[in-house]
Amino acid sequence: MPLTTDAAIRNVKPTNAPTKYPVGKGLYLLVTPKGQKWWRLRYRFEGKEKMLGLGVYPEVSLKKATEKRDEARGHLVEGRDPSQVKREEAAERKRQDANSFEVMAREWYASRAPGWAPGHADKIIRRLELDVFPWIGSRPIAEIKAPELLAVARRIEARGALDTAHRAIQSCGQIFRYAVATGRAERDPSGDLRGALPRAKGGHFPSVTDPARVAELLRMIDGYQGTPTVRGALRLAPLVFVRPGELRQAEWADIDLEAAEWRYTATKTGTPHIVPLATQAVAILRELEPITGRGRYVFPCARGAVAR
Repeated sequence: MPLTTDAAIRNVKPTNAPTKYPVGKGLYLLVTPKGQKWWRLRYRFEGKEKMLGLGVYPEVSLKKATEKRDEARGHLVEGRDPSQVKREEAAERKRQDANSFEVMAREWYASRAPGWAPGHADKIIRRLELDVFPWIGSRPIAEIKAPELLAVARRIEARGALDTAHRAIQSCGQIFRYAVATGRAERDPSGDLRGALPRAKGGHFPSVTDPARVAELLRMIDGYQGTPTVRGALRLAPLVFVRPGELRQAEWADIDLEAAEWRYTATKTGTPHIVPLATQAVAILRELEPITGRGRYVFPCARGAVAR
């Protein structure tokens, strides 16, 4: 019987031999004796039967697998071999990755850092890693336009770090000009942002320090000007009501943004907890995902495994 729900797929148990479970229109789930679940599409092209891999469950859900199947069938209607299309797309991604903003930025940094003071070099690369790479690092540098770069600066400005926003754009401009000089980009879009940001002004910004007054404490958190990771932790804390240590050690593997749930085992009592995530909490975590989502912890520390 064809698999029609994710629940049915989750309940499929491995056997002593690889087993195929049909979904429909050539799509099937291959379950290995070790319990791995692979999506496969059987199709015919120019009179020959062929097979196309569509990913692994649950990384690729049933819905996503059927969408990939329908896309592949669309290629067949156009007279194109889905396997060849997949190879061409992979080659294009590899080409774009080789000329991504982050690759170019690190190449530029490696050529300039030896002439800088160590403290200055550290500030430059940390600023790029925290405030720029998560948003445009994977983008082909030749395709980045001024509005996209401005959006990066606006995110920094939004947390009150206007001077950092200006410095980030300045570094980006140098990276773009390096790419132009080495033939990987046509122009530097940072020049189009002149006047787009307010001028940075120095000054003293007093903070409210009485934690008993919740409204004032929340305003303090909202005005925090540090890193996005620490700011995210501060903003999330009032929404989840967990111990600071539990929040510091939160792991991405325990968080289901689609279900809006955080499941973890309390370190103090050893009991499992389910923390419902409000819409605001999910929004904060989605902002952090491009920054820390590749690692284990939601709030990693710059000097260690978890935030301190």
